[in-house]
Amino acid sequence: MGLVGVQENGNGEVGLSIGTKNKYRRMDSEVTEDFDDGSHHHHQEKRSSSTRKYVLACAIFASLNSVLLGYDVGVMSGAIIFIQEDLKITEVQEEVLIGCLSILSLFGSLAGGRTSDIIGRKWTMALAAIIFQTGFGVMIAPIYIAEISPSVTRGSLTSFPEIFINLGILLGYVSNFAFSEVEERLAEILLAAGTGSAEKYEEKAVWREMLSPSPSLRRMLITGFGIQCFQQITGIDATVYYSPEIFQGAGIQDKSKLLAATVAVGVSKTAFILVAIFLIDKLGRKPLLYVSTIGMTICLFSIGVTLTFIGQGQVGIAMAILFVCSNVAFFSVGIGPVCWVLTSEIFPLRLRAQAAALGAVGNRVCSGLVAMSFLSVTRAISVGGTFFVFSVISAISVLFVYALVPETKGKSLEQIELLFKDEHEWQGSEVELGDVVHLVQKQ
Repeated sequence: MGLVGVQENGNGEVGLSIGTKNKYRRMDSEVTEDFDDGSHHHHQEKRSSSTRKYVLACAIFASLNSVLLGYDVGVMSGAIIFIQEDLKITEVQEEVLIGCLSILSLFGSLAGGRTSDIIGRKWTMALAAIIFQTGFGVMIAPIYIAEISPSVTRGSLTSFPEIFINLGILLGYVSNFAFSEVEERLAEILLAAGTGSAEKYEEKAVWREMLSPSPSLRRMLITGFGIQCFQQITGIDATVYYSPEIFQGAGIQDKSKLLAATVAVGVSKTAFILVAIFLIDKLGRKPLLYVSTIGMTICLFSIGVTLTFIGQGQVGIAMAILFVCSNVAFFSVGIGPVCWVLTSEIFPLRLRAQAAALGAVGNRVCSGLVAMSFLSVTRAISVGGTFFVFSVISAISVLFVYALVPETKGKSLEQIELLFKDEHEWQGSEVELGDVVHLVQKQ
């Protein structure tokens, strides 16, 4: 596939024109010519409005798969309390059970990239709807949405899957809380019963290029893979999966109250992803990453202080709930959705699906490792000590964002590819930490 020229798109942006064999034509990639004819202008406006509605509908339906992932996470968080009691499993078995969700989905994430190159993005999502738990839907939906979206709204639309993941988590938490009346109902029953498709690139060539990358591709891979790993090794899945254990450590013992507290976590996580949707194309990716990673660092450190030094009691409970909810809120407003936006837009078309799949594999591996080791680590260094470790990792993620993540807001997918090729232009597009305060104050 060759690049055949430079063109100006309908948004007044300059992008690269892809050869005619490319079957993934972005919605904003067509050239709009200037005509004096008023009727033609009216026709173009109607067409633009129709296109925007179509892209929005595609983004929503492509994101629906993510509800299932979020629902699994939310249900498992509450179910594990009762699984421990009923099955009498050890903590190691509990960690393996929780971690299996992430580990198994990485195989689907890895296969999803190649599958989407063979049968196309749309049919891969259809396949993922049937066998979602293999992980296809996690990585392909953001890619599909990024490729059909205009540059000015690509960040918001590509964040939709994260909204639906959080909606699923919230639904899982709410169902856990609702079903915590189950034992009482069961006792009543027992008493009554008298008993107590892209171009088909050569696969070897694609992987050979990724295994021996050029300097620009190496920067892309480091950025994409790194941000995916940092999203998970800062402990977000541990916080969500094991939030009942965290609140128990703060002093909540009643199971219904534990599950009610997890609903608050789900509400916070879901509400703030909506904030990210409205800000990601206004403030940009990098300012949101700064706000997110810095905020998470403070919250994770505060959770460690609360559990280590304040201990059980009303104050400890209130602070634990506050900082856990704040942590997931900062996650949702930045690194949660921005992670998937970046990995869907920084790679060139010929590598995008499989490179993004590699990032998703890193995400799932890190998620699984954290989930499968959290209880063991907390027994070794305490729950508070574990969150101190998470806060250090989160602080490192701030430096990673500063040094290795460029700002991609408002750039076409082709311009972003050029951005990584030109290191000087990359450095010139950096957003300084001091700009974050200025940008937030402008809103």
